[in-house]
Amino acid sequence: MPVQSKILPSSPPLEKTIKELISVLTDLYLKNRTKISRAVYLSLFVALIGRIYHAISEQKAASVQQVALPRHPRTTSADGEAKTRKRVEINREFFKNLLRLLKIVIPGWKSKELRLLISHTFFLLVRALISLYVAELDGKLVSSLVRGKGKDFLKGIVWWMVVAVPATFTNSMLSYHQCKLALQYRGRLTNYLHTRYLQNMTFYSLSALDDRIKNADQLIAVDVSRFSNSLAELYSNLAKPILDMIIYNYSLSRSVGGEGLFMMSLLVQVSANVMRALTPPFGKYVAEEARLEGEFRFQHSRLIENSEEIALYHGHETEKDTLDKGYFTLIKHVNRILRRRLYHGVMEDFVIKYFWGALGLVLCSVPVFFKIPGQTLRGMGDRTESFVTNRRMLLSSSDAFGRVMFSYKEITELAGYTSRVSALISVMDSIQAGHFEKSLISSASTADADKGNEASSAAAPTVLNGRGEIVESSEIEFTDVPIVSPNGDVLVEKLNFSVKPGKHLLIVGPNGCGKSSLFRILGGLWPVYGGRVRKPSYGDIFYIPQRPYLSRGTLRQQIIYPDGIREMRDKKVSDEDLLRILSTVDIQGIVDRPHGWEAEEEWRDVLSGGLQQRVAMARLFYHQPKYAILDECTSSVTLEIERAMYEQAKELGVTLMTVSHRRSLWRYHDDILQFDGQGNYIFTKLDAEKRLQLEDEKDELELQLRAVPELERRLQELTT
Repeated sequence: MPVQSKILPSSPPLEKTIKELISVLTDLYLKNRTKISRAVYLSLFVALIGRIYHAISEQKAASVQQVALPRHPRTTSADGEAKTRKRVEINREFFKNLLRLLKIVIPGWKSKELRLLISHTFFLLVRALISLYVAELDGKLVSSLVRGKGKDFLKGIVWWMVVAVPATFTNSMLSYHQCKLALQYRGRLTNYLHTRYLQNMTFYSLSALDDRIKNADQLIAVDVSRFSNSLAELYSNLAKPILDMIIYNYSLSRSVGGEGLFMMSLLVQVSANVMRALTPPFGKYVAEEARLEGEFRFQHSRLIENSEEIALYHGHETEKDTLDKGYFTLIKHVNRILRRRLYHGVMEDFVIKYFWGALGLVLCSVPVFFKIPGQTLRGMGDRTESFVTNRRMLLSSSDAFGRVMFSYKEITELAGYTSRVSALISVMDSIQAGHFEKSLISSASTADADKGNEASSAAAPTVLNGRGEIVESSEIEFTDVPIVSPNGDVLVEKLNFSVKPGKHLLIVGPNGCGKSSLFRILGGLWPVYGGRVRKPSYGDIFYIPQRPYLSRGTLRQQIIYPDGIREMRDKKVSDEDLLRILSTVDIQGIVDRPHGWEAEEEWRDVLSGGLQQRVAMARLFYHQPKYAILDECTSSVTLEIERAMYEQAKELGVTLMTVSHRRSLWRYHDDILQFDGQGNYIFTKLDAEKRLQLEDEKDELELQLRAVPELERRLQELTT
C-alpha cells in the first residue's frame, strides 16, 4: 500500500503536461494557420505534378519497350497464326486516338458542335450555382423549423418553388444538349467514314486485300454510335461533378476549415487508389464484347448470303453448331463481365456510399464541437443550419466525386470504342497509301514446290511488297506484270499482252489461272505488284460479271447505274433512248410493269438470271465505254440474243475483252489470251474458223479414243 500511495499521485501532473503541450501546439498552429495551409497545399500540388510526371515516364518507357519488341511478318501458312489482341488501356495512345477523333467530330471553332459544348458548359455552371443556393436554402428551412419561426419557413418554401423553375429548365436543357451532341458527333464521324470508306475502292480493298478489319459494317453502324453516345455522356458526367467538387469544396473549406477537408480528402484518396487498383479492365472487356458481337452478326450474314448453297448441301446442322458456338462464346464473355461488374459494384457502393458517408458526418460535425476561425454559431438554430448546409454540400460534393470515380469505368468503355473506330480509320489510311496486310494460306511462288527450292518460300514477301507502274493510255498493255491470287500465290510470273482499240480479246483458261485477278488489276481494285500497266482511266473501262449487281432503286436506275437522274440528263439521254436500248436486248417488256420506269423492286429476286444479264448489257450500251470486260456475261441468254449484244457493242465502238468458253463467241474476237493454269500462257491472233475446225477434230479424236478400250476388250474376246 505505501508503494501505491507513492505511484498514484504522479498521474495528474502527466495528464496536465500533455494537455499543456496540446494547448501550446494548438496555439502555435492557430498563429501560423495560414502559412501551414499554404505549405500543405503547395506540397499537394508538387505531389500531383510528380505523379503526372511519373505516369508520363511510365508511358514513354512502355512505348520504347513496345518499339523494341521484335516484329514478325504477318504472312502465315495454312497452319495459321496465333493472333495477339491489343489491350485497351487509358494511356497516351488512347488520348492520341481520342484527339484524332475529336478533330473529326469538332472540326473548328465555328462549328455547331463547339457552340453546343459552350452552351452545355454554361448550363452546367448554372446548375452548380443553383445547387449551391439550394443547399443554403435547405439549411435555412431546417433552422426555421428548429427555431419555430413559421413565417420564415413559409418564405423559404416559396423561394424553394421559385428556384425549381430555372432548376428544372436547366436539367432539361442539359439532357437536350447531351443527346444533341451525340447526334452531331455521330453525324460528323459517319460522314467522314463514309467518305473514306467509299473512296478509291477502299470498301473493296478492306475486305479483299486486307484482313486487319473483319467487320467494317459493325464498326460504322454500331461502334460509331456507341462512341458518340459515350463521348457526349462523358463530358456531362465529368464536367458537372468536377465543377461541383470545386465549388462545394471551396464553400466547405470556409465552413469546416481546410484541415478537416484535407484529412478527409487524404482518406478518400487512399481508398480511391485501392479501388482503382482493384478495378477490372472494363475497356478491354467492352472491346472484346463488340468484336464477338460483330463476329456473331457476321456469321448470320454469311448464312443468309450463302443460304442456297448451304440448303443444297443440307448443311443446316453444321451451320447451327457454328452459330451456337459463336453465341455461347459471346454469352460466356458477357457473363464474365457481369460477374466482374458485380464484385466491382459491391466494392464501389461500400466505399463510396458508406465509408465516405461516415467520414462526411464527422466532417460536418466539426463546427459544432470545435471553434472555426471566422465563424460564430449562436444557439441550436445556428448549429443546425450550419450542420444541414454543410451536410448538403458534402453530400453533393461526395456525389460529384463518386460520379468522377464511376466515370473511370465509362472512360475505359470509351477507350474500347475509341480503339476500334481509330483502328478502322488507321487501316483505311494505310490501304489508301497502298499498304496491305493479309494472312496468306500458302506462299506466293512460281517455283515448283516439289523441287524443294527454298528461295520459293521467300517469293511471297518479295512479290507482295513490290509495286509496279500504272500509266494512263488509250490502249491496254501489260508488261512483265505478275498475276497474284487472293491467297498470295503467283499465278503468272510475268504477263505480257496488249489490246488496242477495236481489237477484241478472248481470254480462256481453267479456274484459278488468273483471269479474275487480271480484271481486278484493270478495274483498279488490286495493286500492281510489278512491271508496268498501261490502261485508260477507270471511266473508260466497264465490267460486267456473270451475275450482275442490281442496286436498290427504280427500274431506270438499274439501266443507268452508277449514274443518277442528273447525270443521265446531262448526257442528253431520255427515257425513249433507254427504251431503244432495252429493245436491242429484247427486254422492253419490263417497262410495262406497274409504275413503269419508276417501279421499285428487289430486282435480283424479281428478274431471272437471263434478264439480269440483259439488263447488264443494256447498262453497257447506255455508258458506251471504250473498253468492256465481259466475264461469262451471256451464259444465261440464247445465241440469238448473244449475237445481237455483241454486234451492238461492236457498232458502238466498244473494245471487248471476253472471258467465255462458248465457241459461238470466238468469231467476235481478234486475239486470244489462253492460260494453262500452270503459270504459262499464250497470247496470239485468233482465227475463229480454223480454231473451230481444230476443236471439232479434237472432239472427234477424243470420242474415238474413248471407244478404244471397248474395241480392245472386244478384240480380246474374239482372240480367246
